[in-house]
Amino acid sequence: MTQSVRLVGIRVVNEEIMHQLGCSLAKLLDAGDLVLLTGPLGAGKTTLSRGIGEGLGVTGTVSSPTFVIARTHKRDGSTTPLVHVDAYRLSSPAEFDDLDIDLAHSIVLVEWGRGFTDELVDSWLDVEIERDHTGASEVRELSITGFGQRFTSEAAIARFGALAEVAA
Repeated sequence: MTQSVRLVGIRVVNEEIMHQLGCSLAKLLDAGDLVLLTGPLGAGKTTLSRGIGEGLGVTGTVSSPTFVIARTHKRDGSTTPLVHVDAYRLSSPAEFDDLDIDLAHSIVLVEWGRGFTDELVDSWLDVEIERDHTGASEVRELSITGFGQRFTSEAAIARFGALAEVAA
């Protein structure tokens, strides 16, 4: 069983903060990082992804890859692409593997990816976004959990814990 630790919990009060959080999270990502984004429709997964794309300096805009399943974004001044995947329409981990993504040399974001990427890498981030199901509030509760050695060290806990300051 892979070791895990909850790195940070953040209350996100609006879309602008979610986007800014993505920009800040991007600064903590490197080639080989896998980030799973989980939450209901309208939770803010794509907004967070756009922020990550902006923070990484991708060429063009990051949009939901629902119909193409995976979209690769080149980055200004870097050979490490951002690969944005929507696993919603995939039926098995084998179908994810068939996408033939270079996990070791890319930063990979996977919306709806929980359960599709197990055993593909030794370390990953799981970002869960909860929203008010009554619709009475736009507030989101975001929780980032790190799995594996890269994301469970004391240094990682400190780096990712600093993300809470974005929403403060």
